[in-house]
Amino acid sequence: MEKYDVVILGGGNAGMGVTVATRAAGLSVAMIEARDLGGTCPNRGCTPKKVLVAAAHALDEIARAGNHAIKIDPPRLDWRALIEREKEIIRDIPSRLSGLMARRGVDVIHGEAAFIASNAIRVGSRELEARNIVIATGSMPRPLPIPGSEFLITSDEVLSDPTLPRAVVFIGGGVIAFELGHVYARAGVEVTILEALPQLLGGFDEDAVAQLLDESERLGIGIHTKAWVRKIEEADGRLRVSFAKDGVECSVDTDRAVNCAGRVANVESLDLGAGVIVHREGRIEIDDHLRSRSNPDVYVCGDAVWNSPQLSPVATYEGGIVGRNIVAGPKHRPDYSHIPASLYSIPAVATVGLTEAKARERGFTVNVHLNDMRGWLSARTYAEAVAWSKIIVEEATGKILGAHLVGHAGEELIHIFALAMKHGIPAQELAETVCAFPTFAADIRNMM
Repeated sequence: MEKYDVVILGGGNAGMGVTVATRAAGLSVAMIEARDLGGTCPNRGCTPKKVLVAAAHALDEIARAGNHAIKIDPPRLDWRALIEREKEIIRDIPSRLSGLMARRGVDVIHGEAAFIASNAIRVGSRELEARNIVIATGSMPRPLPIPGSEFLITSDEVLSDPTLPRAVVFIGGGVIAFELGHVYARAGVEVTILEALPQLLGGFDEDAVAQLLDESERLGIGIHTKAWVRKIEEADGRLRVSFAKDGVECSVDTDRAVNCAGRVANVESLDLGAGVIVHREGRIEIDDHLRSRSNPDVYVCGDAVWNSPQLSPVATYEGGIVGRNIVAGPKHRPDYSHIPASLYSIPAVATVGLTEAKARERGFTVNVHLNDMRGWLSARTYAEAVAWSKIIVEEATGKILGAHLVGHAGEELIHIFALAMKHGIPAQELAETVCAFPTFAADIRNMM
């Protein structure tokens, strides 16, 4: 039995976040990873996706060139070359991270991990015992129990497919469906999104979602809510996705059907019972310090935490908290109230804090500052198709409770609102901040 102070299951952002404080304190640390170091985000998610999104941004700029008195021939996208560029950009990430872990003094072990006791892990033929074990195994696509599910692909395959399809159906109307859907649509692909629930993008402000839906439909994306997929089958060399909507049986033929029904904690293979870890369908019960309630020697962070935002910066943040709690005892708790998030459609949707509905549900009396900014000089200068903001301010204190932006460089401006919320800067003080002009940031004062 090999002995360590800390054994981390998973070599993604969360696991690496754990190593900072633990190694600084001189603890012995082993990290077990079944695939590439870095996990989903840099290898199969955020980073490669943004390469495609950047290309779609370029196509969008070209489409708006006429507004700037620029005449240009219709662009031609070489999809295969774009995928090759994406792979080239991310190719050396695992080796760079391996070097980082070596410099940090972390023992990296490749293989599948499983508990064999409350404080012990087996990986291959090796057995490791540790004072603390960290579950940072990330997430995986939620399985869809529908006939023909074997024809479904995930975003992993989309990001590796060198052939641009004629048509794509996304099953599930979440973030990935809209991000990749906008990329495909701007590349000339016929895109359909099927969502079983009546509300799309439930974590976002409803008015912001409405702005995104209008722009998505303008691009030609077909969006169906309350659409229950019945089956997927082969038909004439393609796929046929059958679904029911409003009591009517419908179908759409496509080249690709993508599972976008969300992600679940990747803990099935860990044998949690052997680790004396109580869970319900993979949802591990944890306390406010990210410890397992049933086995306080085990911490959970990143996408394996079932009730926190599945975002790579959140994973790193939670990993840092876990590392500090292992070193100094359970003192630190995560605070998700001012963590920004962006949906990288084109235009992007950015959000931080409470939606208007959540603020009112929690009993706040609020002033809601709603702006269609398309007529503003900055938006007109860049010929923005969508430029919209909603800022929610508590009436009694003037504190910003939430900010929601669509377009207008919102994926960058949202961090200014997050910083103000973190440090309690009232809306009036933020509005009085002098920004360089002309910039999108200079418009913040007029948003409130």
